Amino acid sequence: MTRSPASPLPPPKERRRLREAASLTQAQVAARIGVTRETVRAWETGRTTPRGRKREAYAKLLGELSAPQQDLIDTAETLTPVPTDPPEHTPDAPPPQPKALPTAGLTPAQAFDALYAFCAPALVRQAYLLTGRRELARESVERAFQVAWQRWPEVARDRDPAGWVRATAYEYALSPWHRFRPRYRHPEPPPADPSDRALMDVLLTLPPPYRRTLVLYDGVGLDLPDTAAETEASTPAAANRLLHAREAVAERLPELADPATLHRRLAEVASAERLRAARPPTVRTGSERRASFWTRAAIAFTVALIGTTALTLRTAPTRYEPPVPPGATVQGVPPKMAPGPLSEKERELREKLRGETVSGPQRLVPRAD
Repeated sequence: MTRSPASPLPPPKERRRLREAASLTQAQVAARIGVTRETVRAWETGRTTPRGRKREAYAKLLGELSAPQQDLIDTAETLTPVPTDPPEHTPDAPPPQPKALPTAGLTPAQAFDALYAFCAPALVRQAYLLTGRRELARESVERAFQVAWQRWPEVARDRDPAGWVRATAYEYALSPWHRFRPRYRHPEPPPADPSDRALMDVLLTLPPPYRRTLVLYDGVGLDLPDTAAETEASTPAAANRLLHAREAVAERLPELADPATLHRRLAEVASAERLRAARPPTVRTGSERRASFWTRAAIAFTVALIGTTALTLRTAPTRYEPPVPPGATVQGVPPKMAPGPLSEKERELREKLRGETVSGPQRLVPRAD
């Protein structure tokens, strides 16, 4: 089937980006078009292509999502190169055709701000589902974008810049070292709604790899291979983690046994919290300050190392001094022995010598002068 000129569709990744930018879940998009959530997932991953009236409705919805943000869309498209390998598709649907992306007239700051505007709000909500802490969620996203700005040439040329930043934010949010920080030793107030609080309690009892897999697959909407790649696991391992996570949630909350219901509830819990990300200029300024601090620290450490080396060279000996040889045993010297009690004969000799010192020969008496 050839693509109708009247209803063009953006590439699969652009479809998912438009949905996430509008804070819509796959279930919400499916309800508006009249299809299942799995169908929308297949459209966003490129495995299938919509046809007929479903295609017209999907194209109209994407057009409504992109109309208010056309300038930012053009910026975001420059950040996402077209993949060299076509995604998996059905036999009767043609693979997505490469699309020329505008790249002129964009500064690095503008491109970074566009990526931040699209990804930061959703990433803060996802980090909250991972940690249950609002401040840590904001800090994780801000730190991830600071790292992205420091390595912007690499991130801007990445096939999935949003995925690059998301993986960095997840790694920081799930770091076990946060438990030793004083500000994170005490839990934050839980959600006000009892059902939201129950779901967050279940999520936080899951092991971090299981929790991350569940949020990526049932929350973000990634497919299983992408989830496995982002969690650095094999596809069977990711599927096993997902099944165990769903079983743990269904055991505590039986009403969430349906994946579609779980997906909807995850989106509702994350959207219920007022989680605001910092402004892009603030993030860029913080990144530059952090890079400047570590640069100065590295310079100071280098100077201290050079000074220590110079002092060592200045005070080190200039000629060879042989070490003191170990002691040698001297032959013929009787061993040192402690004095013992005198015998009767030795006592008589001692008394005789004492007496002769005073009344003995003249040569033994000391003279007064």
